[in-house]
Amino acid sequence: MLAAILSSMENARPDTPLLNQTPPLTAVSLLKLLLSNILVWTSMCAVGALGNYGDLIKYTTTQRSYSDILWAWVGSHLLMMVYSTCLYLIFMRRERLLSQASGIAFAYGVMLLGFLPLELMYIAILDLLKDKTGFGLHDIMSAAVNLRGFTIFLEFAWSTGTFIAVLAICTWRQARVRELALQQSMTDVLHLKLELGQQKLDALRGQLEPHFIFNCLNAISALVRSDDKRIALTGLNRLSDLLRYALTASSKDWVRFEDEMTFIRDYLELQRLRYGTRLQISIAGDTANVLAGDCPPLLLQPLLENALRHDLDCHEGSSDIRMQFSLQAEELSIKVSNTVTDGIDANPGLGMGLPQTRARLELIYAGRASMQSGRIHEDGQYRYEVEIRMPLHMPDSATA
Repeated sequence: MLAAILSSMENARPDTPLLNQTPPLTAVSLLKLLLSNILVWTSMCAVGALGNYGDLIKYTTTQRSYSDILWAWVGSHLLMMVYSTCLYLIFMRRERLLSQASGIAFAYGVMLLGFLPLELMYIAILDLLKDKTGFGLHDIMSAAVNLRGFTIFLEFAWSTGTFIAVLAICTWRQARVRELALQQSMTDVLHLKLELGQQKLDALRGQLEPHFIFNCLNAISALVRSDDKRIALTGLNRLSDLLRYALTASSKDWVRFEDEMTFIRDYLELQRLRYGTRLQISIAGDTANVLAGDCPPLLLQPLLENALRHDLDCHEGSSDIRMQFSLQAEELSIKVSNTVTDGIDANPGLGMGLPQTRARLELIYAGRASMQSGRIHEDGQYRYEVEIRMPLHMPDSATA
């Protein structure tokens, strides 16, 4: 019967496949389905038989055991068990039926035309067996035609109710499968985004190291051109320490602000060998609370490098570079500014420091950090200021 129904559904609309073929059912899954159907129908029959048995005890004197009534219920619903199992298999192997009203209506029509006459003939056979009358095909057809109207309505209700119940179960199952698939898809997309973000971050790190090395070598080359071997050797020694920290720190996700500020001061000492007393810089607000926190490695050096490039490299005078830390609640503000001298040509440089820093902040803090830059008017003069606002990340040992 199942093969015939599947075949009729496939031939109903040959130009439009109902659904892609699903993998074949395994023996274990089919056995579980059969056992589940038998358990559900047996439970329903047990409840119905219990009601009949109670009525017999209350209203009649007929002596009939509960087991006899139960087996009568089970026997009259055997075909319904087969029907529900076949219907479930049809919906699972032709899932597109559930997504279209026309498909559901078509399946219901097949049920009325295909299963309901079989169910009526089965009930007629049971009646003939009970009455022990003729058992030929003509007898069966006559008994089926002469069934009471209430019996026909009852079997119609059972068939329709079973159809609706199986339809609801299959619809829920399909929705659950889609929900799990969507969750898995979202998880895969999230993992992919994290992997892409890590790759972008690694690429930025890879760009940052040679960029920093390039600028430090420029500073050393300026010292060498000064013909002062002692200063040049001192600069090389400082460069060695700086590169050691840069290569070590760039492989980490976080470094202590205390270590970063030590690196910054060593970097400024290297630059002071180059610029001498022209380099005037003030650092304020680097309190113990700030230094105890973590930050991305090599975060501050590009800010100072940008200030030097747009200040001391553009004129022969002294600098006025300021670095200011400000901690409010758990948000840290870092400002680095330098004076703007009118009438001088801007130093184009490579233009990598600030864009890389902004990109790193976006990747690491996922929108919780920001960087702004531009001219400000302060103390009667124009300054160029870069400000970073970000959460103060505390190491695990400090928050434990």
